[in-house]
Amino acid sequence: MWNRIQRNSRRGFSLTELLIVIAIILIIVAAALPRLTKARMFAEETAAIRAVSVMHTAQTQYYSQYGRYATALAELGPPASGSAGPSGADLLDRELGEGRKGGYLFNLQGNPQGYVISAQPKQFGTNGSRTFYSDQTQIIRNRNSNEPATAQDSEIGSSDKPAADKK
Repeated sequence: MWNRIQRNSRRGFSLTELLIVIAIILIIVAAALPRLTKARMFAEETAAIRAVSVMHTAQTQYYSQYGRYATALAELGPPASGSAGPSGADLLDRELGEGRKGGYLFNLQGNPQGYVISAQPKQFGTNGSRTFYSDQTQIIRNRNSNEPATAQDSEIGSSDKPAADKK
């Protein structure tokens, strides 16, 4: 009989043991969450840089087809109806042609001499911690703040010094 009582009293985990296991799991999750957030933000920034490169390629193709740079992203995106043309060259996917991709918002301003591309995170600090700038030179520049990047900011892959400080 004593063996039966001992067996019945040890048929699972006590509430204290379960609470300790849950606390350990929560500590591990709390330690890993900032790293996961940083990794996701880095991935969205990398995707934004890639999207700017894709826009450069689209602008080059647009220029060779129509003899001028596109003045807005919509001109590089799919046509509203019918076949591709200067108002919708179908060189970018719909999402990027509307100025959004992943966690970033994109803007393109063009003129006969060139164009400027800017990219900003939808929510600074959550979707990204850098803003990007590029123009017809195809050099992508970044700024580590929520202010828009400019032609004076550092190039991607260079030190964080602004371009004006370099010799």
